[in-house]
Amino acid sequence: MNPHIQVAIDGPAGTGKSTVAKRAAEALGYTFVDSGAMYRCVALAALRAGLSVEQADAIGGLAARVSIRLGPLADGKQPVWLDGEDATAAIRTPEVTALSSPVSAIPAVRAALTAQQRAFAEQGPVVMEGRDIQTVVLPHAEVKVYLSASPEVRAERRYRELRPGSTTVAAVAAAIRERDERDSTRANAPLKPADDAVVIDTDPLSVDEVAARVVALARAAEEARHA
Repeated sequence: MNPHIQVAIDGPAGTGKSTVAKRAAEALGYTFVDSGAMYRCVALAALRAGLSVEQADAIGGLAARVSIRLGPLADGKQPVWLDGEDATAAIRTPEVTALSSPVSAIPAVRAALTAQQRAFAEQGPVVMEGRDIQTVVLPHAEVKVYLSASPEVRAERRYRELRPGSTTVAAVAAAIRERDERDSTRANAPLKPADDAVVIDTDPLSVDEVAARVVALARAAEEARHA
Protein backbone atom coordinates (compact mmCIF):
# COMPACT_ATOMS: atom_id res chain seq x y z
CA MET A 1 0.00 0.00 0.00
CA ASN A 2 1.15 3.53 -0.76
CA PRO A 3 2.26 5.49 2.32
CA HIS A 4 -0.25 8.22 1.43
CA ILE A 5 -3.34 8.56 -0.77
CA GLN A 6 -2.42 9.26 -4.38
CA VAL A 7 -4.81 10.87 -6.88
CA ALA A 8 -3.48 10.66 -10.45
CA ILE A 9 -5.17 12.75 -13.14
CA ASP A 10 -4.25 12.58 -16.83
CA GLY A 11 -5.75 13.76 -20.08
CA PRO A 12 -4.98 15.80 -23.19
CA ALA A 13 -4.77 19.59 -23.35
CA GLY A 14 -8.02 21.48 -22.85
CA THR A 15 -9.78 18.94 -20.64
CA GLY A 16 -9.41 21.08 -17.54
CA LYS A 17 -6.85 18.87 -15.78
CA SER A 18 -5.03 21.64 -13.96
CA THR A 19 -8.11 23.48 -12.74
CA VAL A 20 -9.85 20.28 -11.67
CA ALA A 21 -6.73 18.99 -9.92
CA LYS A 22 -6.21 22.26 -8.07
CA ARG A 23 -9.80 22.43 -6.85
CA ALA A 24 -9.74 18.79 -5.80
CA ALA A 25 -6.44 19.26 -3.95
CA GLU A 26 -7.76 22.30 -2.11
CA ALA A 27 -10.98 20.51 -1.14
CA LEU A 28 -9.09 17.45 0.07
CA GLY A 29 -6.22 19.29 1.74
CA TYR A 30 -3.73 17.35 -0.41
CA THR A 31 -0.56 18.65 -2.05
CA PHE A 32 -1.03 19.65 -5.70
CA VAL A 33 1.71 18.55 -8.10
CA ASP A 34 1.69 20.05 -11.61
CA SER A 35 3.98 17.76 -13.59
CA GLY A 36 3.70 20.03 -16.60
CA ALA A 37 5.26 22.89 -14.63
CA MET A 38 8.22 20.64 -13.89
CA TYR A 39 8.79 19.94 -17.59
CA ARG A 40 8.48 23.65 -18.23
CA CYS A 41 11.25 24.23 -15.70
CA VAL A 42 13.57 21.92 -17.64
CA ALA A 43 12.61 23.67 -20.88
CA LEU A 44 13.41 27.05 -19.30
CA ALA A 45 16.75 25.77 -18.02
CA ALA A 46 17.54 24.41 -21.50
CA LEU A 47 16.73 27.75 -23.12
CA ARG A 48 18.92 29.60 -20.66
CA ALA A 49 21.73 27.13 -21.31
CA GLY A 50 21.42 27.69 -25.05
CA LEU A 51 20.46 24.08 -25.72
CA SER A 52 18.27 22.94 -28.60
CA VAL A 53 15.91 19.97 -28.41
CA GLU A 54 18.33 18.04 -30.64
CA GLN A 55 20.81 18.06 -27.74
CA ALA A 56 18.81 15.43 -25.86
CA ASP A 57 21.69 14.07 -23.80
CA ALA A 58 22.62 17.51 -22.52
CA ILE A 59 19.01 18.34 -21.65
CA GLY A 60 18.64 14.98 -19.90
CA GLY A 61 21.68 15.75 -17.79
CA LEU A 62 20.26 19.18 -17.03
CA ALA A 63 16.99 17.62 -15.86
CA ALA A 64 18.89 15.44 -13.40
CA ARG A 65 20.75 18.44 -11.93
CA VAL A 66 18.14 21.18 -11.60
CA SER A 67 16.30 21.80 -8.35
CA ILE A 68 12.53 22.22 -8.72
CA ARG A 69 10.33 23.24 -5.81
CA LEU A 70 6.54 23.59 -5.88
CA GLY A 71 4.87 25.88 -3.37
CA PRO A 72 1.41 25.60 -1.81
CA LEU A 73 -1.66 26.66 -3.76
CA ALA A 74 -2.92 30.19 -3.16
CA ASP A 75 -5.99 31.51 -5.00
CA GLY A 76 -5.68 28.69 -7.52
CA LYS A 77 -2.04 29.49 -8.34
CA GLN A 78 1.10 27.57 -7.42
CA PRO A 79 4.52 29.21 -7.17
CA VAL A 80 7.40 27.33 -8.77
CA TRP A 81 11.09 27.72 -8.00
CA LEU A 82 13.90 26.66 -10.33
CA ASP A 83 17.30 26.43 -8.66
CA GLY A 84 16.09 28.76 -5.93
CA GLU A 85 14.63 31.38 -8.30
CA ASP A 86 10.93 32.13 -8.55
CA ALA A 87 10.17 30.90 -12.08
CA THR A 88 6.37 30.99 -11.84
CA ALA A 89 5.99 33.56 -14.63
CA ALA A 90 9.08 32.62 -16.62
CA ILE A 91 7.90 29.06 -17.31
CA ARG A 92 4.69 30.34 -18.92
CA THR A 93 6.25 32.33 -21.76
CA PRO A 94 5.53 31.29 -25.37
CA GLU A 95 9.15 30.22 -25.87
CA VAL A 96 9.06 27.84 -22.91
CA THR A 97 5.61 26.57 -23.90
CA ALA A 98 6.86 25.71 -27.40
CA LEU A 99 9.88 23.81 -26.07
CA SER A 100 8.27 22.01 -23.14
CA SER A 101 6.46 19.33 -25.18
CA PRO A 102 9.49 18.15 -27.20
CA VAL A 103 11.62 18.32 -24.05
CA SER A 104 9.09 16.15 -22.23
CA ALA A 105 9.51 13.44 -24.89
CA ILE A 106 13.22 12.98 -24.05
CA PRO A 107 13.49 9.68 -22.10
CA ALA A 108 16.22 10.94 -19.76
CA VAL A 109 14.13 13.98 -18.88
CA ARG A 110 11.10 11.84 -18.12
CA ALA A 111 13.18 9.48 -16.00
CA ALA A 112 14.62 12.34 -13.94
CA LEU A 113 11.28 14.06 -13.36
CA THR A 114 9.39 10.82 -12.74
CA ALA A 115 11.77 10.16 -9.84
CA GLN A 116 11.11 13.64 -8.45
CA GLN A 117 7.35 13.28 -8.85
CA ARG A 118 7.35 9.97 -6.99
CA ALA A 119 9.38 11.60 -4.23
CA PHE A 120 6.66 14.25 -3.83
CA ALA A 121 4.10 11.47 -3.40
CA GLU A 122 6.21 9.93 -0.64
CA GLN A 123 5.94 13.08 1.45
CA GLY A 124 2.15 13.20 1.82
CA PRO A 125 -1.18 12.75 0.01
CA VAL A 126 -1.09 14.27 -3.46
CA VAL A 127 -3.25 15.22 -6.39
CA MET A 128 -0.88 14.97 -9.36
CA GLU A 129 -1.82 15.82 -12.90
CA GLY A 130 -0.12 15.34 -16.25
CA ARG A 131 -0.06 12.93 -19.16
CA ASP A 132 1.45 9.75 -17.73
CA ILE A 133 0.72 9.99 -14.01
CA GLN A 134 -1.77 7.11 -13.76
CA THR A 135 0.13 4.86 -16.18
CA VAL A 136 3.81 5.49 -15.34
CA VAL A 137 4.51 7.86 -12.45
CA LEU A 138 1.98 6.56 -9.92
CA PRO A 139 0.78 3.23 -11.38
CA HIS A 140 -0.46 2.07 -7.97
CA ALA A 141 -2.45 5.21 -7.14
CA GLU A 142 -5.72 4.54 -5.33
CA VAL A 143 -7.52 7.06 -7.55
CA LYS A 144 -6.81 7.18 -11.28
CA VAL A 145 -8.76 9.60 -13.43
CA TYR A 146 -8.53 10.24 -17.16
CA LEU A 147 -10.31 13.37 -18.39
CA SER A 148 -11.55 13.54 -21.97
CA ALA A 149 -13.37 16.11 -24.09
CA SER A 150 -14.18 16.64 -27.74
CA PRO A 151 -11.53 18.47 -29.80
CA GLU A 152 -13.94 21.32 -30.49
CA VAL A 153 -14.67 21.94 -26.81
CA ARG A 154 -11.03 21.67 -25.88
CA ALA A 155 -10.02 24.22 -28.52
CA GLU A 156 -12.67 26.67 -27.31
CA ARG A 157 -11.56 26.26 -23.69
CA ARG A 158 -7.88 26.77 -24.45
CA TYR A 159 -8.66 29.75 -26.69
CA ARG A 160 -10.51 31.47 -23.83
CA GLU A 161 -7.44 31.04 -21.62
CA LEU A 162 -5.18 32.88 -24.05
CA ARG A 163 -4.72 36.61 -24.58
CA PRO A 164 -7.54 38.02 -26.77
CA GLY A 165 -6.44 38.53 -30.35
CA SER A 166 -3.24 36.52 -29.91
CA THR A 167 -4.50 33.59 -31.99
CA THR A 168 -7.62 31.94 -33.42
CA VAL A 169 -9.72 28.95 -32.41
CA ALA A 170 -8.61 27.18 -35.61
CA ALA A 171 -4.94 27.71 -34.75
CA VAL A 172 -5.49 26.48 -31.21
CA ALA A 173 -7.30 23.39 -32.52
CA ALA A 174 -4.41 22.65 -34.90
CA ALA A 175 -1.89 22.97 -32.06
CA ILE A 176 -3.97 20.65 -29.86
CA ARG A 177 -4.18 18.01 -32.59
CA GLU A 178 -0.40 18.19 -33.08
CA ARG A 179 0.21 17.85 -29.32
CA ASP A 180 -2.24 14.95 -29.08
CA GLU A 181 -0.48 13.11 -31.89
CA ARG A 182 2.94 13.64 -30.34
CA ASP A 183 1.86 12.69 -26.82
CA SER A 184 -0.19 9.62 -27.75
CA THR A 185 2.30 8.09 -30.20
CA ARG A 186 5.60 8.66 -28.40
CA ALA A 187 7.41 5.44 -27.53
CA ASN A 188 8.11 6.51 -23.95
CA ALA A 189 5.08 6.98 -21.65
CA PRO A 190 2.39 7.70 -24.26
CA LEU A 191 -0.78 9.51 -23.26
CA LYS A 192 -3.55 6.98 -22.61
CA PRO A 193 -5.96 5.98 -19.83
CA ALA A 194 -4.82 3.26 -17.46
CA ASP A 195 -6.82 0.03 -17.60
CA ASP A 196 -8.29 0.77 -14.16
CA ALA A 197 -8.79 4.52 -14.62
CA VAL A 198 -12.12 6.27 -14.23
CA VAL A 199 -12.69 8.06 -17.55
CA ILE A 200 -14.70 11.27 -17.24
CA ASP A 201 -16.12 13.03 -20.31
CA THR A 202 -15.92 16.69 -19.32
CA ASP A 203 -17.95 18.05 -22.27
CA PRO A 204 -21.29 18.23 -20.39
CA LEU A 205 -19.80 18.98 -16.96
CA SER A 206 -18.62 22.09 -15.18
CA VAL A 207 -15.19 22.23 -13.56
CA ASP A 208 -16.83 22.05 -10.13
CA GLU A 209 -18.78 18.93 -11.13
CA VAL A 210 -15.66 17.16 -12.36
CA ALA A 211 -13.69 18.20 -9.27
CA ALA A 212 -16.52 16.92 -7.05
CA ARG A 213 -16.30 13.51 -8.72
CA VAL A 214 -12.56 13.37 -8.09
CA VAL A 215 -13.02 14.40 -4.46
CA ALA A 216 -15.68 11.71 -4.00
CA LEU A 217 -13.32 9.07 -5.40
CA ALA A 218 -10.57 10.20 -3.02
CA ARG A 219 -12.90 10.20 -0.01
CA ALA A 220 -13.97 6.66 -0.91
CA ALA A 221 -10.31 5.63 -1.05
CA GLU A 222 -9.76 7.17 2.39
CA GLU A 223 -12.70 5.28 3.80
CA ALA A 224 -11.44 2.03 2.26
CA ARG A 225 -8.10 2.51 4.02
CA HIS A 226 -9.78 2.83 7.38
CA ALA A 227 -12.40 0.13 6.89
